[in-house]
Amino acid sequence: MTRSTEIQLKDADEIKKMEIAGRLTGQVLEAVRSIIVPGITTLEIDSFCHEYITKTLDAIPGSLGQYGFPYTVNTSVNHVVCHGWPSEKRLKNGDIVNVDVTVKKEGYYGDSSITFCVGDVSSHAKRLVNVTQECLYKAIKIVKPGITLGDIGHTIQQHAEANNYTVVREYCGHGIGRNMHEEPQVLHYGKAGEGIMLKEGMTFTIEPMINQGKKDVKLHKDGWTVTTKDRRLSAQFEHTILVTRDGFKVLTLRDEERETFERYLASSR
Repeated sequence: MTRSTEIQLKDADEIKKMEIAGRLTGQVLEAVRSIIVPGITTLEIDSFCHEYITKTLDAIPGSLGQYGFPYTVNTSVNHVVCHGWPSEKRLKNGDIVNVDVTVKKEGYYGDSSITFCVGDVSSHAKRLVNVTQECLYKAIKIVKPGITLGDIGHTIQQHAEANNYTVVREYCGHGIGRNMHEEPQVLHYGKAGEGIMLKEGMTFTIEPMINQGKKDVKLHKDGWTVTTKDRRLSAQFEHTILVTRDGFKVLTLRDEERETFERYLASSR
């Protein structure tokens, strides 16, 4: 699949379809949370998500077959930054695992991810997970027409580095709509005021990958799996965002997350 070279502003009908795809994507992540416990394999997580998307939601797993990817979700454990392949390896107590879900419905995509804590997780791992989610929330909070993509990247980078973490440079958020990947590319670092200015009707993901150690990553021989070079932990959170007339709407916001998100926005004003 080729990436569209123009930013696609969505009309009211397209936005309705993206709201549906986004809501379904969030529902998958809500559902899978209950099975992420010590002893489960990431292949079992993938199978659960596939069954839930196709049978319960009557939708299409958006990642399956994209660029030849043979699974429904990405499962990235501990020092795996992104694009981890599901496998028979069992999750252990204390692991962290990012589950990245894409759902296609009525021709449009939703894309979201959570880094889950498996069982009892160390305080330093939990801190990384919490700060990574805060990076996402802080970036979402500033979205509105007239700001730039550089403002988004700067906000994420500033918060990560203030907490002594680093931001992965090689992978970024992306426009989304009829295609899973559209323009623009949404970097998670940068300078305030630089880059493309946001306009009403833009839809894109913000999905910061934050490392406990250095920012350097390694792409493995399978052509997919990306890990931290120093093998320290990495976490990621992702939402699909719509730019509205005077702000934003999180299309993949989960019901179980809504109160926390709204409380965060209110407390950080």
